[in-house]
Amino acid sequence: MRYAYLLSLLLLLLAFPAPAVQARPLRPGFEKAEYIELLRLHARLADTSFFGQIPRPTRFRHAYRSPVVGLDNQWELWTSPDSVAVVSIRGTTANSASWLENFYAAMLPAKGELWLSPTRTFPYALSENPQAAVHAGWLLGMAYLADDVVAKLDSCHRRGIRNVIIMGHSQGGAIAYLLTSHLRALQQHQKLPATIRFKTYCSAAPKPGNLYYAYDFEALTQGGWSFNVVNSADWVPEVPLSVQTLTDFNPVNPFTDAQATISKQKLTQRLLLRYLFNQLAKPARKAQRRYQKYLGTLVSKQVRKQLPDYQPNAFYPSSNYMRAGTPIILLSTPAYYQRFPVDKTKVFQNHLFEPYYYLAERLPKSD
Repeated sequence: MRYAYLLSLLLLLLAFPAPAVQARPLRPGFEKAEYIELLRLHARLADTSFFGQIPRPTRFRHAYRSPVVGLDNQWELWTSPDSVAVVSIRGTTANSASWLENFYAAMLPAKGELWLSPTRTFPYALSENPQAAVHAGWLLGMAYLADDVVAKLDSCHRRGIRNVIIMGHSQGGAIAYLLTSHLRALQQHQKLPATIRFKTYCSAAPKPGNLYYAYDFEALTQGGWSFNVVNSADWVPEVPLSVQTLTDFNPVNPFTDAQATISKQKLTQRLLLRYLFNQLAKPARKAQRRYQKYLGTLVSKQVRKQLPDYQPNAFYPSSNYMRAGTPIILLSTPAYYQRFPVDKTKVFQNHLFEPYYYLAERLPKSD
């Protein structure tokens, strides 16, 4: 009798199997718990001294770690039982090549093609605005990672995963901006399934490009699909240095024809106004040219020593770096400074995972 009962129960379970875990669609808007979980998994890309006592993730499981490519770039894929994938992009490492990527800070047009080798090119369209430009080093890092990311996302899509979070901290956050733009452009050109939904967290990220790139990125992700998470005590989101010249404005502006307007004035006024105009305009132009020379032309020679097949492109004449994405400010408080005191010998203290994790835990609970 007992065996007959167990057999009947087994047949009932086979006839009515337990429901599968339903895919949880990504929701727009910053979510505290989501960001904290991303910090947990992303910290696993770094060594123990970098992520300290941050606990392991609970929702996501590790699925893939890429080989090291480019200028010491690497990424990981994590997945959850409710069909969400995370593309986790590693930040700066102790390797000199990784730092070289940061210092390769001249700008390249946000649309073009990189020559990675005689047989490999990387076309990209991060913006359709001809005035948009991005950081050369982080664009190069993204280019070496992108094809592998796309291949894995195609595989995830075939398994039914439609929700993807892009996460990066520090240099990884800068690359996360550019990768988000690249993947969305591939969707627009039917080279990646349009049914994949992307959400981006750029944590402790430096500035990725100029104002016109920032405009396009924010328009592309508006409505709560990208976040720039910043510890107010962290200096890294304040770099690269920004140099704004008169050519960084929209084409219609009062400065374009300033010289023509000045030439119509009386002689004494003309001389004074032209002197003042040049005193204001020339230093910025000179600084931008030096920026491009030292952080572009000279650094590119060192980049080629690391990547001999890479052929540098012509730089875009701008260094007007801007923040991008919806800002989420982790405000440093007196209690924070008691735990992480100001110490000029610890330059990166406020940039590491632990202070971000500490402040994130103290954010108000998301709705």
